[in-house]
Amino acid sequence: MTDLPRRAVVRSAKLATVPLGFAGRTALGIGKRLGGRPAEVVTAELQARTAQQLFQVLGELKGGAMKFGQALSIFEAALPEDLAGPYRAMLTKLQDSAPPMPTTSVHRVLAEDLGAGWRDRFQHFDDAPAASASIGQVHHAVWADGREVAVKIQYPGAATALMSDLRQISRVTRVAAGWVPGIELGPILDELRDRMAEELDYRLEADAQETFAEAFADDPQFLVPHVVEGHRSVIVSEWLEGVPLSHLIAEGTQAERDRAAQLYLEFLFAGPSRAGLLHADPHPGNFRITPDDRLGVIDFGAVKRLPDGMPPEIGQLLTIGLEGGAEALLDGLRDTGFVRPYIDLDPQALLEFLEPFLAPLRIDTFTFSRAWLRSVFTHINDPRQPNFAVAYKLNLPPEYLLIHRVWGGGIGVLSQLGGTVRGREAVNAHLPGAHLPPLGP
Repeated sequence: MTDLPRRAVVRSAKLATVPLGFAGRTALGIGKRLGGRPAEVVTAELQARTAQQLFQVLGELKGGAMKFGQALSIFEAALPEDLAGPYRAMLTKLQDSAPPMPTTSVHRVLAEDLGAGWRDRFQHFDDAPAASASIGQVHHAVWADGREVAVKIQYPGAATALMSDLRQISRVTRVAAGWVPGIELGPILDELRDRMAEELDYRLEADAQETFAEAFADDPQFLVPHVVEGHRSVIVSEWLEGVPLSHLIAEGTQAERDRAAQLYLEFLFAGPSRAGLLHADPHPGNFRITPDDRLGVIDFGAVKRLPDGMPPEIGQLLTIGLEGGAEALLDGLRDTGFVRPYIDLDPQALLEFLEPFLAPLRIDTFTFSRAWLRSVFTHINDPRQPNFAVAYKLNLPPEYLLIHRVWGGGIGVLSQLGGTVRGREAVNAHLPGAHLPPLGP
């Protein structure tokens, strides 16, 4: 494979195959139904084939296309089981793999960032990538001082490819929108667009990673590799051994998945309070269980800077909602911009609408599952549900957009893991403003 396809016309043509293919298969499906095949069989076949094509194209293109696919993949648990089954493996594959770039391109980027004598910086450098992702790939190496290191190298032409993708990806969102009810793909795409410029400069990612590494240094539960060197297109950091959460989702025991889910939840909460940063790329490929049973965390290209920690209003509103204060909850949501001043909204209807999101914190331990997440999406999207119209009266302030996306993605991962977690305990420990009293005797 060559470098990322850089000409906009090439990448646009590849992306265009998805809606065109979907349209062709839809016409074929109509023909099959007219020929007597059951509608549900034809629909399932159409969904599976379209999904396979979509994620194959996204993976081949890498760049913004693959990053969009990764953002979709963490919501896989929300899909109805009969639709999720045929292409769950394709979604998971996008979380931590992609075709590699040529060795000549790898060496060229290393020479540009580390100098012509870059080989002298290493005792050993493995030309075969250990992992590939959306805008870069990782190589295993041994640094000159003997440390095992991960060398993350950005694909040549990534910037041009990203901009092209983000202009064309709306075609894909029209195809994918019907698969994940309750998830608005437009805001996901907007968020990716806003953060791409930061992610392209690996020096910013290196700074964020080292901030996390220092904040969690010698922690008994979490491990963030220290950065050795950071350049615009190359990051050298300590090597992290471990089993990715994506593997535990597929093959882990219940005990392993429970342990991983608890650590994952606590890290997402603890990052803002300890590092002043929220890790904003929550898909399972970025987290792994290390040999000493800690949660190892990688890929800090997407972060939200929260120097004062998580906004205390979130914890306060959670506490009010759990205590049943419908009027106070509505007032608090108005004060923070989640409900605009001119919107007429019944407080009790609001509280009932939000109940599925509060339920995991009403008990000491809660088991996230695909079935539970599907029920939440049904609650949000089925017009036959009581208080369905409440969703259209809520507003998401811009400063909460990324927090909302990370928490939504995190819940998706917890539901994939099927983990039982002590969420109430984690909220009290890490979320400012939350004061949830102990339950039981």
